[in-house]
Amino acid sequence: MNPEIFREYDIRGVAGKDMTADEVSLIGKGVGTFLRKHGSSKLTVGRDCRLTSELYSQKIIEGLLSTGCDVVDIGICPTPVLYFSIKHLDKEGGVMVTASHNPGEYNGFKLCIGLDSIHGQDIQKIMHIINEKAFVQGQGSLSAADVITPYKEFVEKNITLQGPIKVGVDAGNGTAGVVAVPILKSLKCEVHDIYCDMDGTFPNHEADPTVAKNMQDLIALVKDKGLDIGIGYDGDGDRIGVVDEAGNMVYGDQLMIIFSREILSRKPGATFISEVKCSKTMYDDIEKHGGRAIMWKTGHSLIKKKMKEEKAELAGEMSGHIFFADRYFGYDDATYATCRLLEILTGTGKKISELLSDVPATYSTPEIRVECPDDKKFAVVEKVTEYFRKDYEIIDIDGVRVLFEDGWGLVRASNTQPALVLRFEALSESGLLKIRNLVESVLADIESTVKSK
Repeated sequence: MNPEIFREYDIRGVAGKDMTADEVSLIGKGVGTFLRKHGSSKLTVGRDCRLTSELYSQKIIEGLLSTGCDVVDIGICPTPVLYFSIKHLDKEGGVMVTASHNPGEYNGFKLCIGLDSIHGQDIQKIMHIINEKAFVQGQGSLSAADVITPYKEFVEKNITLQGPIKVGVDAGNGTAGVVAVPILKSLKCEVHDIYCDMDGTFPNHEADPTVAKNMQDLIALVKDKGLDIGIGYDGDGDRIGVVDEAGNMVYGDQLMIIFSREILSRKPGATFISEVKCSKTMYDDIEKHGGRAIMWKTGHSLIKKKMKEEKAELAGEMSGHIFFADRYFGYDDATYATCRLLEILTGTGKKISELLSDVPATYSTPEIRVECPDDKKFAVVEKVTEYFRKDYEIIDIDGVRVLFEDGWGLVRASNTQPALVLRFEALSESGLLKIRNLVESVLADIESTVKSK
């Protein structure tokens, strides 16, 4: 088993290569042992539609049962439905078999203790349990439950749309479409859907709605049919991508502005969490409308933990993870976020572009990923941080966000890929170019001096 599959937020790698089916059973034993030691033994297990997910689900359950965990198998579903199942069935944790937006040959596991994501050092502890074969023994029970029906009922009951709206949906052949589309139709939306049938080979495009090339068919659909909005989902339905009525992509930080304004109209002074990749305009807008904006580390596990600590009403990431504690349970759910967005659009009678028309214009890059080996990326970021700390104001809670008079540049290590993540924003196009050139040239110089371990 490749030790690098034990990552910051989850366990993930190439199925068959980084972990065999038998090794997945060992992962189940390790997770079950960890959960039992923390007083959690009543679990739910869900899976996405990847070709290996059914087998991997059986194997992970096999491992969990052998440690004395009682498992409810909830079958194929989006990750947010797994989270919902823990709440709805009153369980103590869960395992989702998914590799999220990764290509079809990948698979993995998102782990929960209660509704909290297991991450960081705790994932390393699970690896240690497996390496030591220090498994607890037991005989758990296995049952099955339909959670999609109560989930749909819950969302439909808690969402009110004020009028008709035309929505395009592209689920990238992941698990979200088969759940989201019926909900939207039940809410009386006019739905135009593409790639909403489940296919674990992801034949049309990668199921990552923050990458522009993956959204081109949805953009064309919105324009051709004159739709009010287009919604894209990632492979396991916890991330949302949005296209406005003109076919422009709307990123997570812009969605945060729309959502935070609505929440602040009801809850003055509310707290919001976002991450280091987000626009300064978002942080400024939340403060301007009387909210408290906190910049934090990237990653759904880390954001959820911070939300609890700060009692935040909402959190969001550039990547489309949107976490509602306001009127919801505090986890990332792209279908629920869709419904909340449609509530605002039908309630105000405005288009997305109109809701964002007063946000100051800035020039920014999307997320830029630069390949960098896992055993080198953190050292590179550390040296880049040291370099800029000498002469610039920086924020170093997650990589380094270098602050300039007219913008900022970010370099951080991806926690999910052998890559560095860069993003830049400035008040002018020339300013953007200048900041980007400076940061990228420093990065290139430093990267050439850092050797892989």
